[in-house]
Amino acid sequence: MRIGIIGTENSHVDHIIEYLNVERRAGDTRVVAISGGASARNEKLRATGQLERLVDAPADLLGLVDAVIITDRHGGLHREHAVPFLAEGLPVFVDKPLACTEADARAIVAAAREHDAPLTSSSAVRWVPDTDALAGQAATLGAPQTVITTGPADPDSQYGGIYFYGIHPVDVALRLAPGAIGDVRVEQVADTIIATADVGGVRVVVQLVRPGPDGQVPFHGMVVGRHGLAARELTLGKSYVEPGLRVFLEMAETRRPPIEYDDLVRPMQFLDAVVEAI
Repeated sequence: MRIGIIGTENSHVDHIIEYLNVERRAGDTRVVAISGGASARNEKLRATGQLERLVDAPADLLGLVDAVIITDRHGGLHREHAVPFLAEGLPVFVDKPLACTEADARAIVAAAREHDAPLTSSSAVRWVPDTDALAGQAATLGAPQTVITTGPADPDSQYGGIYFYGIHPVDVALRLAPGAIGDVRVEQVADTIIATADVGGVRVVVQLVRPGPDGQVPFHGMVVGRHGLAARELTLGKSYVEPGLRVFLEMAETRRPPIEYDDLVRPMQFLDAVVEAI
């Protein structure tokens, strides 16, 4: 399978090329082309991964690749970059966040549905071993009562504000609490934005802590069940991009999306409410 990448400023691209092209851990599947022209960054990636070509515009990848990974840091670019490939029926992985508005997220999903194109998007934290372990523990605690996730997020980020990092704790929280999202209530306490909602009958609390000069809080999740609770730090580790990449590769092969399309939109719905409130 020939893969093209759009948006190479993200360090996730280095991990993807290392996994597919350098270590060759997915057989003949490899990145063959990236968009963005012959910048110093792209030339370095081409040399590292022995890529076949650099192209100027994302649309120039059409006809050259069998699947696309979109890794723009700013999620506001994702709709423009994803839809042309979905319209051709290609498998598309949009690195977090799917979009920076619920409306854009719904438009991307609509294109996938209309053209029967496999689509997925997620936070890397969603698939790390610690999150899997927390979900497994939560399943043994009886009916879930409360889900609390915490992570760093900067509402003033140049890459889409709260969406850029806020997607991580929100995506994890909504993985642990499936269902319809009720009204999202938002308050700011010191340097933390606290968003609370009833999600499918479970109280969800997401704590977004602005990074400071001495660093940032780690990602953390807690689930309170009917007869117990589970809590753990959600560590990324050196190979944190790989679990989500493997999920995408399986989808590209089977054409079965790993996350329901309505669930792809839910984090944007939640974060839109946060943006409106702040």
